Amino acid sequence: MPHVFPEHDLDLTFLFEIADGSDEFIVESIDMFLQQTPDLLNTITSAIGSNDWTLAAQASHKLKPNLGFFGMPQSQANIQEVELMAKAGAPDPDLLLSKFNDVKGVINGNLDRLVKIKADIEAGL
Repeated sequence: MPHVFPEHDLDLTFLFEIADGSDEFIVESIDMFLQQTPDLLNTITSAIGSNDWTLAAQASHKLKPNLGFFGMPQSQANIQEVELMAKAGAPDPDLLLSKFNDVKGVINGNLDRLVKIKADIEAGL
């Protein structure tokens, strides 16, 4: 069951490989991503809004490996740039916000896709 959506920066090949046929592992992994990711996005959004660059960098750093695990390499690269810009005190806050909004848009679309993929797996499709 291929779950590769390059047009959406989503490739679940790695997840399916390490699951080694365990639908339970896939569902649990997707559940964790669905629970943690919106919280991290909200933390970054709030941190950027209050110019708390340390918190923005920390939350971006936490989000980064999850994006790699779920095959979102472009979003992972962009959130790394956000992290590095935040660590530097956001010398160009507009660029930081633009990069983050790109990541957020892709992730939000993929959250919906992951909900559907999880439901399909649970239904045995």
